[in-house]
Amino acid sequence: MVRRLVLLLGVWLAIAASAPASAHHSFAAEFDENATAELKGQIAQVWWNNPHVRYRLTTKAKDGSAEDWELQASSITALSALGWNANTLKAGDVVTVSGQLGREGAKKLYVRSIVRADGSKLATGRDSNSADPNQVHATRSTYGYGATRANYPIDITGPWRNKYHWHLTVDDLEPKPTPFTAEGRRVFEATNHWQDTALRCLPLGLPRLIGSPYDMEVVDAGNHYIFIYTEHNSPRRVWMDGRSAPADTPASSMGFSVGHWEGTSLVIETTHLAPGWLDGSGLPMKGEGTRVVERYDFAADKLSMERTITIYDPYYTQPLVRKRGSARDDIVDVAEQSACDPDSYYRDLRDLGRLDEHLGKH
Repeated sequence: MVRRLVLLLGVWLAIAASAPASAHHSFAAEFDENATAELKGQIAQVWWNNPHVRYRLTTKAKDGSAEDWELQASSITALSALGWNANTLKAGDVVTVSGQLGREGAKKLYVRSIVRADGSKLATGRDSNSADPNQVHATRSTYGYGATRANYPIDITGPWRNKYHWHLTVDDLEPKPTPFTAEGRRVFEATNHWQDTALRCLPLGLPRLIGSPYDMEVVDAGNHYIFIYTEHNSPRRVWMDGRSAPADTPASSMGFSVGHWEGTSLVIETTHLAPGWLDGSGLPMKGEGTRVVERYDFAADKLSMERTITIYDPYYTQPLVRKRGSARDDIVDVAEQSACDPDSYYRDLRDLGRLDEHLGKH
């Protein structure tokens, strides 16, 4: 099986040899938020894939020679919500783009603005004229609540929009500076951005998933809630009947979650988590001994909630806290996220000279 995988990757790499290095989830590791540029040129190639849509742009250098740049945009899920599709930008289109530059002189640009030759501007999220995501909408009467099977203080069934009070899940945990233990600091300093499991299209898992801006849906199944996250089409079960984790419960990306109501606040505790990252910068989570506590506090009109996530992990001397929000919206249901393609992960490994090392471990 390993031999077959190596042969298949060899064929794939031969086909991809002329393509530029790819983008990935770890924005802070790959791009400098404070270094910006504007480029004008012609789209030469399109990769309409998750985790990020990418384009190859041919521009003119100062000496008049042709120069290739890689443009990285948001995910298919995010761009589709803004009206994009695979043909929004095609090979041959002339565009002017601006955004953040790749680190260490890499000819990469994370796109924040795109203007076509006719002067029309494409919505990219940050610089678009889209509605304020922190606005709570109240145009529907039912909000798709669905059937409730238990007598809880608040009916939380139905879809929720997680862009409410959202910000980037990189360096977003408090307190600062990060209160590492000696072991935690050693693990973090030995971590490289290419080790991000999200690059291989594996689930983000908890607690990182809770920072995602994509929609989620809650189903009341009587003795448990089912949370369905758009991110990686990830389901999660939260037991509400007071049970404890069985002795043979394996560690997993979602862990084992139990919840209860404290007045009108929902509290969820999760254990049995597999090792992973806490955020996009690579802050490590040990897994064994990790405990995550979420508290969902609802507005008086029950159309929005504030989510506080407290992480207890042996790699840190203090609990770490992440805050997010969710709001009801005119969402009929939660759409399935487009398939993720890990080609960018293997491109980066090839360019870093680490492909053989990775195959040896897997």
